[in-house]
Amino acid sequence: MKQLLDKHINLVVDMHGCPNRCMHCWLGDVPNNIIPDAMDLKIVNRFKEYFKDVTFYSWLREPDFFQDYKNRWTLDNELSNTKPNRFELASFYKIVRDINYVKFLKEVGTKKVQLTFFGMEELTDKYIGRKGAFNELLLATTILQENDISPRWQIFINEENKDEILDVIHIAKNNNVKDIFIHAGSCDGNNRKLYDIRINKEDIYKELIPYYLDYNELLTEKECYKLLENDNSYFIPDSSELVINITSDYNMYFNYTNPSKKWRIGNVFDDNFEEIVNRIINKDIEAIRIAKSIPIKDLVKKYGNYNSNRVFFLDDYKMYLLNNELNNN
Repeated sequence: MKQLLDKHINLVVDMHGCPNRCMHCWLGDVPNNIIPDAMDLKIVNRFKEYFKDVTFYSWLREPDFFQDYKNRWTLDNELSNTKPNRFELASFYKIVRDINYVKFLKEVGTKKVQLTFFGMEELTDKYIGRKGAFNELLLATTILQENDISPRWQIFINEENKDEILDVIHIAKNNNVKDIFIHAGSCDGNNRKLYDIRINKEDIYKELIPYYLDYNELLTEKECYKLLENDNSYFIPDSSELVINITSDYNMYFNYTNPSKKWRIGNVFDDNFEEIVNRIINKDIEAIRIAKSIPIKDLVKKYGNYNSNRVFFLDDYKMYLLNNELNNN
């Protein structure tokens, strides 16, 4: 470990938490503790001892959830060898409360912002975990459009809200929103708790199919089961980029799935950091070791439901099966 590793690593740090407690969140209900601003440099420096190229993000859930979000973005850039990206994410909480925030988004080159709905007002407020969230999303849509930023509406569908999704699409069109997509989400984190009301494929109204994300790749659980029941391979999650999620207790996780005990890499400050780096590079954590020990065909026979028409994308289903094993192992 004497030489710097010629690798790029993204550090995604939950410094100030999130104003929402979304029932779909793949990260689950991680604590909303605040990491002091002075800790950012300490975190980055630990990694810069081992990695040549580090990118630092000060948010894991709600972007820019800081009082001084403008300065925070400047600091993120200063801490990073390769500059962080804005993606299509922003804080709708701040869009409707701070007139200067949307101006900041324009300054940093934001062209599009994703907003998430779960049906009409009552259900969207319920799933986001805040009364008034639905109306804030509508107001945020207008504010973005007035500032030449395109709103992109993401709509989660399940058996509870399916009858309201067409209404949401009508509202989107009435608000001149052209970028709309529907999906059930992964079956991970909090969304895994909603397995029982996961949408059945036959219950997706045909009028919704043109808006459904990658509908041609969508499978029922029964179809997934059939594809995997004789699969002798192992499901080893991986990513083209090295991304480490850091929660407010300074515990580290790969960004493949929800932060849970068996996915924990270690603690930024409490554990030997050379050992931490070895675990990151070699993916030597308990969850991956278990994943390498049980073939997919065994996972689906243990945890799959052959009689289910709930919808999945195949890799999301594999992760669902693996996390069942991790929770029971």
